[in-house]
Amino acid sequence: MDRWRVLIHQTRDAYTNMSIDEILLRNGTPTLRFYQWYPSAISIGYFQGIREEVNLKACQKAKVDVVRRITGGGAVYHDEKGEIAYSIIAPIDCVPSNIQESYEYLCTGLIKGLHLLGVHARFSPINDIQIDHKKISGSAQTRRYGHVLQHGTLLCSLNLDLMFRLLRITQEKIKDKHIKNVKERVTSLEIILGPIDKDKVIEALIIGFKETLHIDFKQCEMTPEELSSIPKVRKKYVQREWNFKR
Repeated sequence: MDRWRVLIHQTRDAYTNMSIDEILLRNGTPTLRFYQWYPSAISIGYFQGIREEVNLKACQKAKVDVVRRITGGGAVYHDEKGEIAYSIIAPIDCVPSNIQESYEYLCTGLIKGLHLLGVHARFSPINDIQIDHKKISGSAQTRRYGHVLQHGTLLCSLNLDLMFRLLRITQEKIKDKHIKNVKERVTSLEIILGPIDKDKVIEALIIGFKETLHIDFKQCEMTPEELSSIPKVRKKYVQREWNFKR
């Protein structure tokens, strides 16, 4: 059985979190990472336009950061109290070459972990995990430097009113997806289970990845070289040129 490292990080700001994911991707050491956000943030996909996806004035008023990811996908609200985020960095030959299949393959760890918590989840193409047809997790992916990075969210609690004030979710988008009410499409662990212990959730997810990917994990810290790279890489993520590039 292969052994990967697992990193369990506490809260960091959006620019640091995205810097760490890029550094881990460049390094390429097989890694499973869990982390959280402070302050709350919105991340937008690499190919998105920030003004089209985000209500910037509302974010400024709510003191919510906005950052562009290096992965694709859509805009995501990351609540400082309501989310566990994860990242997987793996050699590209460890996952299916088909993007759809690779999402499903890597999401099986999350699904197994949720099952261990008594939550019966399923994969929903292209890159979501659902419970009773409601989204509880979404992921995004990129492949660079001979490695794959997949990162995503697991909703622990919801602040839907704030989420929809910050994101520009138009009626046209809702209609295109045949959704009468966007709020009916998402759920959280607290809605399903009641109050949760995030540490126990992470423990279950680690077991889920271990059992489904047949990988053993050793809890580690980032290397000194990785840590020393954070300030330099972070400069990119705070720059207007990066976040407003499209």
